[in-house]
Amino acid sequence: MKVQMQSVHFDADKTLLDFIQQRLNKLEHFYDRVTDGEVILRLNNKDGAANKTVEIKLMVPGSTLFSQEDATSFEAATDAAVEALKRQITKYKEKSLSH
Repeated sequence: MKVQMQSVHFDADKTLLDFIQQRLNKLEHFYDRVTDGEVILRLNNKDGAANKTVEIKLMVPGSTLFSQEDATSFEAATDAAVEALKRQITKYKEKSLSH
């Protein structure tokens, strides 16, 4: 899967980008027709510990799946966003198979 990654107002290191790519590659086990994706990493000015946001957008035939999560680290936010996308993919797959 081809994934474009952007980090807003900071430079993400290679290990973080590799971690995100590895997590997104696991989504192909659930649905292999994902065409491409976009990931946006953002630091928030919110008070509190959950000031890191990960937005993931996946393009599938006929639809776009989106998840946005806040957490204390980008890794935790990525895991939460991937779990949400996993549920969306299974729903989309069941819906498309029933038609």
